[in-house]
Amino acid sequence: YTYSTATRNHLSTEELITTLGNAVSVLPKHAVQVIRHVWNEQGKSVSESEDARSMTTVGQFVDIKWKLGVAMSSDTCRSLKYPYFMVTVTVADPSGQITDKSFEMTIPQFKNFCRQFQEMAAVLETV
Repeated sequence: YTYSTATRNHLSTEELITTLGNAVSVLPKHAVQVIRHVWNEQGKSVSESEDARSMTTVGQFVDIKWKLGVAMSSDTCRSLKYPYFMVTVTVADPSGQITDKSFEMTIPQFKNFCRQFQEMAAVLETV
């Protein structure tokens, strides 16, 4: 997000660091140094590449829905009793068109998915 925003706004290294300093005062000095180094090394190639355009036009998260299901049987197995989670993520692309993406996960995969969201929430609390 940081680099795509910097690319979209045509920020120099110093402008990026100044903007980050004004917006996020809790960034450790070593984190700012890493951001500066990566932007100095890769910023120009990101700005010049076609990927920069696609990075700045990613979809926007709209909604997430999930449900727990149990596969009771199949044509090859009479008694599965296999629990799974069905997750549907709704995303709006840059033109505003809404798209649903659905996928199934096992219970361990769903627990990992939830843990990652909890980690994101913890990071957001620090901003």
